[in-house]
Amino acid sequence: MKKFIILAALALSPYFLAQDIVTKPAQSFQSAQYQSKKKAFIDNLIAKMTLDEKIGQLNLPSSGDFTTGQAQSSDIGKKIEQGLVGGLFNIKGVDKIRDVQKVAVEKSRLKIPMIFGMDVIHGYETTFPIPLGLAASWDMNLIQRSAQIAAQEATADGINWTFSPMVDISREPRWGRVAEGSGEDPYLGSEIAKAMVYGYQGNDLSKNNTMLACVKHFALYGAPEGGRDYNTVDMSHVQMYNTYFPPYKAAVDAGAGSVMASFNEVDGIPATGNKWLMTDVLRKQWNFKGFVVTDYTGINEMTDHGMGDLQQVSALAMNAGIDMDMVGEGFLKTLKQSISEGKVSEQTVTDAARRILEAKYDLGLFDDPYKYTDSKRAQKEVFSPKHLEAAKTIASNSMVLMKNDKQVLPLKKSGTVAVIGPLADNAMNMTGTWSVAAKHANSISLLRGLKETVGKDVNFIFAKGSNVYESEMMEQRAAMFNKTTDRDNRPADQIRKEAVDVASKADVIVLAIGESAEMSGESSSRTDITIPETQRELLRELKKTGKPIVLVLFTGRPLVLTEESQLADAILNVWFPGSMAGYAVSDVLYGKVNPSGKLPMTFPRSVGQVPIYYNAKNTGRPLSTENTDKCNFEKFRSNYLDECNTPLYPFGYGLSYTNFGYSDVSVTNAKPSGNTSIEANVTLTNNGKYDGAEVVQLYVRDLVGSNTRPVKELKGFQKVYLKAGESKKVTFKISPEDLKFYNNQLKYDWEAGDFDIMIGTDSHNVKTTRINWSK
Repeated sequence: MKKFIILAALALSPYFLAQDIVTKPAQSFQSAQYQSKKKAFIDNLIAKMTLDEKIGQLNLPSSGDFTTGQAQSSDIGKKIEQGLVGGLFNIKGVDKIRDVQKVAVEKSRLKIPMIFGMDVIHGYETTFPIPLGLAASWDMNLIQRSAQIAAQEATADGINWTFSPMVDISREPRWGRVAEGSGEDPYLGSEIAKAMVYGYQGNDLSKNNTMLACVKHFALYGAPEGGRDYNTVDMSHVQMYNTYFPPYKAAVDAGAGSVMASFNEVDGIPATGNKWLMTDVLRKQWNFKGFVVTDYTGINEMTDHGMGDLQQVSALAMNAGIDMDMVGEGFLKTLKQSISEGKVSEQTVTDAARRILEAKYDLGLFDDPYKYTDSKRAQKEVFSPKHLEAAKTIASNSMVLMKNDKQVLPLKKSGTVAVIGPLADNAMNMTGTWSVAAKHANSISLLRGLKETVGKDVNFIFAKGSNVYESEMMEQRAAMFNKTTDRDNRPADQIRKEAVDVASKADVIVLAIGESAEMSGESSSRTDITIPETQRELLRELKKTGKPIVLVLFTGRPLVLTEESQLADAILNVWFPGSMAGYAVSDVLYGKVNPSGKLPMTFPRSVGQVPIYYNAKNTGRPLSTENTDKCNFEKFRSNYLDECNTPLYPFGYGLSYTNFGYSDVSVTNAKPSGNTSIEANVTLTNNGKYDGAEVVQLYVRDLVGSNTRPVKELKGFQKVYLKAGESKKVTFKISPEDLKFYNNQLKYDWEAGDFDIMIGTDSHNVKTTRINWSK
């Protein structure tokens, strides 16, 4: 089914047709001749290395804030000269990186070049939507292109290793790092994981515009208890293999050159010291050949887990299969002693050093250690007009239309529009979380974007209306990393009244509310996932004006929008759109782009429903079929006293300015047998007045199994573009491979029996037919 996804995306996105879309691992991980040459080179180099130099390759400190010319005189510079540093991260700029690299290759004994890493998560200086927003595009071509551009810009500025993609499946919207992942589904997450790896690494890592990907966080980081970051994770192996492992494995199969260990424990052992995870699963079962790096001080933090002192946990990590120690220097300080005491073998250290050196070889650093330090490239390729245009296109394709009563949208290019809200004129927050290289002040705010695109036809008037939080303390917590919220210290009722007065002069209200950039992301867990009360009070007061309200939602996670869905006439979820936010949102609001995004995570009605996800399992006492879509209560059935079972917005949900109709599902063979394939078909029709794209989604349910099975599982999707009035037959190929799962013996196979084949516009609204597949 993979070919349908790529072809459909290409048809939708003509801007990207000329780009090189990679669909196989980088060649440096495939060619036998290449591997033989690499082995001979590394063998020769390792034979010359002292134990200290081998351990040095495993050391990854943070650079601090070097200025050009300081490298050699700094403490880190001295360690580099002694061969005690394998790479640096958090250093930015060609001149700085060249300066530091010069110490490594001209001053150290063996002249081994370093690698330079950075959290290039959703773009470099040109930023794209946050990863959860990218996932909402359901467009693998666009997602891959975003990673290609990120790699091109980062490598032009000296960076050759990115700590991305984050592929953690999460059903936990309280966890802030859902913003950095691709949502709740293993199939969609796996497709995105591959697209990101291909985008970063291309088909040749030795090129100067490709970079090493790092798959994170291995493993299960997205399922912390209570939604609290870094917290305990505990789950069955069946759940691991069927739901949480697939995107990691997909990224490894795509040729990812490195993997990052997660902070959480797995089976009672922190991932950083978990040999079953790092060696048995990653290397032996999945045949991973790259290197494994810890997360920031991950080794040291195992002491707080209760795993021993620094020497003990460093030995534990080394023996588990960790190759590189980020920041903590536990390897640097303790491994020699552990080797002398027989707690770690020197061969284990040698093997780890080999894997780091192999990555450097793949990047071509031994041939040219300065290949990423061409200042002319940086001036020409970073934040270029071409990349900004791509960012706008990708952002507009990620937005999800969640409500549109009476076709309020698209807006008319006339009259007066009140643009209101704490996020309406805030460029600093448009890039969202984990945008470390972005120049936030260069981003386009919503108000600026509207004025510069349609301002000649529309009179825009503005009022802030509220702060992000009424509490100054909470607003400070949500304004980290210089992403200011421009706090207004007047009384809240005075700020609201000003907005109401402005709104009374307008024909329609565009209300920009939600989360600020750092209300989601790392260490930004929330127990209350509603929009802060002061913003909701603003919405209530604006509703009293009687003017149509278009809610432009900024968010890094699924939110509880029960009240907002009742009060707003339209809701456009724009996530955090990136550098070109205002232009992209304007294009969608005014119909230049017909929204086509679909939710990659379920939006609950209340936080008490969490975790809530589409691919759940039935209970022995499910709610009766007639009440599934209602909020009726049935005693001794699996439901709530005070809430519906169903979400507010289901996985895969998203509206369009046009209307798409689905025919009934047909299959080429309702009783297939053995290892064959069938086709499932629907006819999709654009019944509306606008051209547009629809993400057609295929779900399958295995009705009887040796293990309990989910009520439905995504098995394919196609993004199909249709002109108004046009119809198209959409076909999915299904084989036994799509029916396989891990049973409680962790055997991966499919079982004969009845299957429901479902095709529709989201996980809730599908057409169904049943087949019987025999072996």
